[in-house]
Amino acid sequence: MNLPNTLTIARIFLVPVVVTVLLATEDIEARTWWGAGLFLAAALTDMLDGYLARRRGQVTTFGRLLDPIADKLLISSALIALVWRHIAPAWMIVVIIGREFAVSGLRGIAAHEGFSIDVSRMGKGKMVMQVAAVVGLILGERYRGWVEVTAEALLWAVVFFALVSMVQYFREFRKKLGNRIKTH
Repeated sequence: MNLPNTLTIARIFLVPVVVTVLLATEDIEARTWWGAGLFLAAALTDMLDGYLARRRGQVTTFGRLLDPIADKLLISSALIALVWRHIAPAWMIVVIIGREFAVSGLRGIAAHEGFSIDVSRMGKGKMVMQVAAVVGLILGERYRGWVEVTAEALLWAVVFFALVSMVQYFREFRKKLGNRIKTH
C-alpha cells in the first residue's frame, strides 16, 4: 500500500468522524471548528493523494477507482449532514449528489463501452468550490453575516457548475460513443 492510496483510505475513514462531529456535537463552537477542520483536512487529502501519486509515479488502478468514491462519500455525507442540521437546502443537495451519481454512471457505461471520460477542469473546479461551500456553511452556522452569505453564494455556484459540467460530460460521452460507432 503506497502513501497516496493510504491517504485516500484515510479520507474514507474520516467521513464518519466528520458526520459524527456535525450531527452529534451539541456545542456549536466545537461543532463549527472541529467539523470545518476535520472536513478540510479530509478534503486536503484529495489534493495531496493525486499530487503524490503523479509525482512519485505511484498511480494505481486501485487509487484511480477509489479516489472518486472517497470524494463522493466525503462531499455527499457532509452535505447530507448540513441538510439534517437545516443549514443547506435539500433540493440543492439533491441536485449536487444526483449529478455525482449521473456522471459516475456515465463513466461506468463509457468504461464498459471501452473508452474513458477524463475529469474536466470544470469538474475539478467544482470540487474545490464544493469544499469551500461546505466549510463556509459549517462556519456560517456559528458566524452569520458575510460568512453565511458567501457560503450560500458558493453553494449556488456549485449547483450551477455541477449542472454545466454534467452537460459537458454527457456531450463528451455522446461524441466518443459516436466516434466509436463510426469506427466499428
